[in-house]
Amino acid sequence: MEIAGIVALVGVGLTLGVMGGGGSIFSVPILIYLFSLDVVMASTYSLFIVGTTSTVGVLSRPNIHLADIQRASWLGVPSVIAVFVTRTWLLDAIPEVVWPLAGFVLTKRTLILFILVVALVTSSVFMIRPPLSSVKSASPITNRYALIPIGLLIGMLSGMAGVGGGFLVLPALVLIARIPFVQAVGTALIIIAFNSWLGFVGGMLHHTINWSFLLSVTALAVVGIIMGNHFTQQVRIHHLRVIVGWISLGISCMILLREIL
Repeated sequence: MEIAGIVALVGVGLTLGVMGGGGSIFSVPILIYLFSLDVVMASTYSLFIVGTTSTVGVLSRPNIHLADIQRASWLGVPSVIAVFVTRTWLLDAIPEVVWPLAGFVLTKRTLILFILVVALVTSSVFMIRPPLSSVKSASPITNRYALIPIGLLIGMLSGMAGVGGGFLVLPALVLIARIPFVQAVGTALIIIAFNSWLGFVGGMLHHTINWSFLLSVTALAVVGIIMGNHFTQQVRIHHLRVIVGWISLGISCMILLREIL
């Protein structure tokens, strides 16, 4: 299983390197099902992996285009605050048995995995549909306050599931904030990096980190990114996005079947 996990983590980095995103959401199920980690620890480690890969993604793009900081902050600041609060206080306060029912018990593990499934399905939809780069530009939204609850929701989902939130950050920047796609990609990477690092710090306050293991699995993803950067010009990114989208949908179905059965 660990060999399969090693290959999968390199694949995560390879996908990130080629597409600039979209693969890191797989790190949680990889850590749970292939490395047998507890769901909370898996989500904590995943945030470190996502934060590292996002940072590498930013640093490997010297000509990265960023949106106007003031416009992006209406989404980014609430999401960063929400992910830190979720990992520091909210997640730890959730009881192991959330909602006991006749014939079914909603546990903390089930709740977190259900949120992860929602993230996977949402991510798959945005990957399978036409790329956001094809969305025609429009004037920015007039009510910036509408971005605040969206940012809070992104941060809470990111903190609960242990993902960077890129599956929602990029669409929100393009479709709601009306930031041009080229600028939104670079801005999303920075927001994802901040979300992930602060979420990891919040989780680290409550758990002992196995640094040798964490650094090893993170290095595998980084190796994948470096490899992916060399294949960027040779791969049709849209076709790869569709493939990764269907894989994401398949993994979400697998999680549901495993947890239900």
